[in-house]
Amino acid sequence: MFYNEEFETLPREALKALQLKRLQQVMQRVYHTVGFYKKSFDAAQIKPSDIKSMNDLKKLPFITRKDMSDNYPYGMFSVPMGSIVRLHASSGTTGRSAVFGYTRHDIETWSDLVARCLVAAGITKNDIIHNAFSYGLFTGGLGLHYGAEKIDASVIPISGGNAKRQLMILRDFGPTVICCTPSYALHLAQEAKTMGMDLKSFKLRVGIFGAEPWSKAMREEIEKTFSITALDIYGLSEVIGPGIAIECIEAHNGMHIFEDHFIVETINPQTGEVLPEGQEGELVFTSLSREAIPLIRYRSGDISRLITEPCRCGRTHIKMERALKRSDDMLIISGVNIFPAQIEAILVEIEGLEPRYQIIVDKAGALDALELQVEVSDKIFSDSGSVKELQKIEQRIVKDMQDYLGVEPRVKLVGPNTLKAGDKVIDKRRM
Repeated sequence: MFYNEEFETLPREALKALQLKRLQQVMQRVYHTVGFYKKSFDAAQIKPSDIKSMNDLKKLPFITRKDMSDNYPYGMFSVPMGSIVRLHASSGTTGRSAVFGYTRHDIETWSDLVARCLVAAGITKNDIIHNAFSYGLFTGGLGLHYGAEKIDASVIPISGGNAKRQLMILRDFGPTVICCTPSYALHLAQEAKTMGMDLKSFKLRVGIFGAEPWSKAMREEIEKTFSITALDIYGLSEVIGPGIAIECIEAHNGMHIFEDHFIVETINPQTGEVLPEGQEGELVFTSLSREAIPLIRYRSGDISRLITEPCRCGRTHIKMERALKRSDDMLIISGVNIFPAQIEAILVEIEGLEPRYQIIVDKAGALDALELQVEVSDKIFSDSGSVKELQKIEQRIVKDMQDYLGVEPRVKLVGPNTLKAGDKVIDKRRM
């Protein structure tokens, strides 16, 4: 079953030729429309005309998330704002977010890619899709929504939160597909057990899960609990959003990357050296069809391995293993990407706090839980009349974390010199 059989089954040589042609076109465009690229390519002494083969790609400099933040908000755009019809953004403190623009053509391309994903997952116009990915600046909810409508499936735009209502909708509306983070699926399962609901009696048959790492054991638990086939979807908001890759229903092993729209490389995260396909490393993506922000050699930070063996589904596009590790210090908490530096930027703006803090990430049931321990000044901590002041500080931290990063931490204020020097992040989920 294919959404676009012509491109999804292209012979490898034809696929590489198409990639080169599109790469050369993108290079010409961004060099003349985006100041960042012109400066970057000139510094590397490379002109668009120097890209004569796919081997020349490795001569180009990388782009990082920091480059996007440094060009906040619209410095990476290659089209005028009059051509932008949608804006999304990453979580971040003021001035630190990465902003992602979409032209009307980009929205169409994105919808087509997600439609490919859904069809690869065995979904048709006869399905009802319960979309519990968050809507808003996060790309997950709207990305899946438009792709579902593209194949004429019915969509329930439930978004996230309110587990009891989610379960009522799942029971009463009879959706056949659920889309959400894997941890939220297990959270729903816990709530269903509390409410005496039997998830196996629901009409669900397929689950599409992403936005956070999940293990084989987690997949097995979800499949057993919901009595469904659980498939992994991969996306990066910087590159386009969900729709870069997905597992096919036939093989259920590794995610097809749609190479007519993206070039994928694997590099050594320490040296930047391009690694042979099949060797584990950091994934690097180049977008070939995006108008508003075509990213060339974007370092994803995700560690994975490319699978070159042919797939029995018939798709010729290369596959990637599930990304379970990062090359940087980014944390993924309930599907939200957070860097310790973003938390630090919030804390330095709050009077009375010392510079030392510790981030502890753990599980509370199926969901991620974030605890933030922060040292306060000796004057505030030792003053017996400062209880209200401590509460105000705690409330300010929680509010700023919610406002800027979209997560709600448990805050614990401690006295100066209480926290040990060393790792600022303790992720107990990996222990």
